[in-house]
Amino acid sequence: MTYTKPAFTAPTSHRTAQSALAQVQAIYAEQIGFLRQAMQRFVAGETPSAPYRACYPFVRLHTRTVARADSKLAYGFVEGPGHYETTLTRPDLFAGYYAEQFRLLIENHSVELEVGTSNQPIPIHFSFADNDHIEGQLSAERRMLMRDVFDLPDLHTMDDGIANGTWEPKPGEAQPLSLFTAPRMDYSLQRLRHYTGTLPEWFQNFVLFTNYQFYIDEFIRLGRAEMANPDSEYIAFIEPGNVVTRRQGLPPEAVDALGNPPPRLPQMPAYHLVRPDQSGTTMVNIGVGPANAKTITDHIAVLRPHAWMMLGHCAGLRNSQQLGDYVLAHAYVREDHVLDEELPLWVPIPALAEIQVALQQAVADVTQVPEDDLKRFMRTGTVASTDNRNWELLPDNTPQRRFSQSRAVALDMESATIAANGFRFRVPYGTLLCVSDKPLHGEIKLPGMANHFYRERVDQHLRIGMRAVNILREGGVDRLHSRKLRSFAEVAFQ
Repeated sequence: MTYTKPAFTAPTSHRTAQSALAQVQAIYAEQIGFLRQAMQRFVAGETPSAPYRACYPFVRLHTRTVARADSKLAYGFVEGPGHYETTLTRPDLFAGYYAEQFRLLIENHSVELEVGTSNQPIPIHFSFADNDHIEGQLSAERRMLMRDVFDLPDLHTMDDGIANGTWEPKPGEAQPLSLFTAPRMDYSLQRLRHYTGTLPEWFQNFVLFTNYQFYIDEFIRLGRAEMANPDSEYIAFIEPGNVVTRRQGLPPEAVDALGNPPPRLPQMPAYHLVRPDQSGTTMVNIGVGPANAKTITDHIAVLRPHAWMMLGHCAGLRNSQQLGDYVLAHAYVREDHVLDEELPLWVPIPALAEIQVALQQAVADVTQVPEDDLKRFMRTGTVASTDNRNWELLPDNTPQRRFSQSRAVALDMESATIAANGFRFRVPYGTLLCVSDKPLHGEIKLPGMANHFYRERVDQHLRIGMRAVNILREGGVDRLHSRKLRSFAEVAFQ
């Protein structure tokens, strides 16, 4: 089929990361600009004689060496001689990330990078600018005609075979450089806007998940207090609708324009305490259940955060536990089932020492209790996650028997999913839960008890999570992206 395309740009070779990035940005801007102009003409009523097509830029590496200069890093190099490439998107959003990956490849393999225009079409839906909804002006007939005029999203180009370790190259096909293709990344960027009510640009490199609104209420209070402090390390606090509160004393142009509060909160609202280097903290209320936990981590993973951690409530399974005790997960029983196809149950989900140490240290710092005494109110043990909220009502106590055999000390519906998806996508993960009931021992949540518990523990629990983020940031993010999360046939990009 004949397509109307932008002018052809021949592939070019680059000896520096900045040169390669500049060419990626130029190609992407040209291709996206072409699609946007074509879409505007289509909305105005033009029907072209040939369909429009624009394609993503690519970066390619040819190497004959396995040598690498810095063996301390778990990424930034390919596994052996051969041809490697990936398609790229949003080089504005990912400029720093791409530049670092390019730099490491050039330094570790002493090669040039090749940048050009790929054969992978950009779906028209992924070309729209933020808050650009011109397709809404189309009639039903014109919307149907779009599929004949533009490329639409193709799910065959968006699967997670690379991350899952199931991808097999066709004869002559290059090996991947990244876990995610450009269409897969664009798909997730679209979903993040939908589910969280904020732009992907606001997401920070440390992400906290919670399953209760009470934590979000405290995070909002903390964020607004930081903005009232002219000496705060944070420059902005972002709420759903891209509502921006700037730090006191900053000029208006220091942060992008204000948004508008949504008429109703999105499915998984996100809030962002922003640092200039994106090493601040994002908090997302994923609600209750493993489906949301998988959905949001599937999409945040493309942003390549340095760590994500679960802070939430759980059921204590031991009689020795008290309401308000903490549980630091060092293993997981996966009865959530949402990842069974992508990550077989026989795959172990290890605890990550860097995250574990940071969380334990954070508990000690915030509670001001010597580490030797932490065992009085914090257990380190196995957390079981189930997809059945009423597991205790099943006959014959079969779940209870399995949880006992696994030595589980706590039960929730999200933590194992978040940890397993962190393992799958090579994102460092951790879990610190707070016991809010003990159903096996007759201590269920009652309104009065719950209100008292929330007042006593939520603020402290959140401060522990924030302190853990600071410890991880201060310790250096290179240590977080360890070999424990990477296979023996791994992509080069972090």
